[in-house]
Amino acid sequence: MLNAPRAAALLRPSLLTSLRQCARPALAPRYPHQTAATRSLPPATIARRAYSSAAPAEDDDPPSMTPAELSIAEQLSSNETLSPTTSLLVRDVSGGCGSMYAIDIVSPKFKGKTLLAQQRLVTKALGDRVKEWHGVQIRTSVPSE
Repeated sequence: MLNAPRAAALLRPSLLTSLRQCARPALAPRYPHQTAATRSLPPATIARRAYSSAAPAEDDDPPSMTPAELSIAEQLSSNETLSPTTSLLVRDVSGGCGSMYAIDIVSPKFKGKTLLAQQRLVTKALGDRVKEWHGVQIRTSVPSE
């Protein structure tokens, strides 16, 4: 059996260096955006919203939409599975090329449904149109009572 100093001498320098680095404690937290209270939870657990929430406060000046955004908003508001929609905002977040949209929609039809079920309703209402996009961000909520 080899003693510790002899075993260390036989190890290659690169392997020895990597072993020393593994033994060091981490200097920075794994998720630096977390507070000490939430550091033990992974980020997906912290940001997850399982059920519907109250609608955000309404702005006095709603942002104007481009013709493409208005077309998508019209398609969503005219769909009977989502109507009546209390608030609907569609934004092109791809820089104007129309490959990615952010959709904020408030409807009483979302009440009691999980977040995934709410997003599936919106995706179903968009139909084949969503297949042409690179991505879509869907934020759903229930109107506050």
